[in-house]
Amino acid sequence: MYLTKNFALKEMTKSSTAERLGLTNTPTMEHVINLVNLCNHILQPLREEFGPIRINSGYRGPDLNKAVGGSGTSQHCNGEAADFESSKVSNPDIAHWIEANLDFDQLILEFYDGKDPHSGWVHCSYRKDGSNRNKAMTALRVNGKTQYKDGLLS
Repeated sequence: MYLTKNFALKEMTKSSTAERLGLTNTPTMEHVINLVNLCNHILQPLREEFGPIRINSGYRGPDLNKAVGGSGTSQHCNGEAADFESSKVSNPDIAHWIEANLDFDQLILEFYDGKDPHSGWVHCSYRKDGSNRNKAMTALRVNGKTQYKDGLLS
């Protein structure tokens, strides 16, 4: 089942952690609707601008989210968020393009090291109800802990 021209439900729910632990990661219809909106408003425009986008994490059911150490309020659990990257375009370039061109809820350049343009990944969420905050942040590891800074650092 395709959610948009280039994004399938299977790639938005696939998880090697779920497979390894024998967890089901099946979204409800509401989650699928949220994934369709995420793909239409964030991922498909990215694909059209930059070419293939690799999804690292999309929908996460509660058991999977717990297994990967996700936040209890993670938008991944609602089908509203994805982590992704490109082999052709740097993560900072992707994040800056989203910030300048798309409506989003949260945009996080996660664990970019400032040296390798493909280090880390991009997290982006979208709310279909129109309450998107357009909040851009950078996640950094400092002394083994995650710190969030406002804005996209690059």
